[in-house]
Amino acid sequence: MVTEAFILQARPSEAASSAVRVGFTASRKVGGAVVRNRARRRLKALAARVLAARARPGWDYVLVARGAAVSRPWSTMVSDLEAAFDRLDRTAVP
Repeated sequence: MVTEAFILQARPSEAASSAVRVGFTASRKVGGAVVRNRARRRLKALAARVLAARARPGWDYVLVARGAAVSRPWSTMVSDLEAAFDRLDRTAVP
């Protein structure tokens, strides 16, 4: 799912483990090194807050930072990620 601040990608894991794996990335399009690092830190904090309750065991997730990842209000980003998981729950194959 694509939002102003991030893109959430998900797929069933190929690993034998049922652990949830999460990756974070921010390209140079987001900004310089300082801005990219801040965007990744915000995404990690967001994942720590939302993924514990919403992630499916045995799935891999990647959060890709977009330009608004640094400036978007925190509460909006939380609701965006929860909406992304709602959409994933409706469309994902079990």
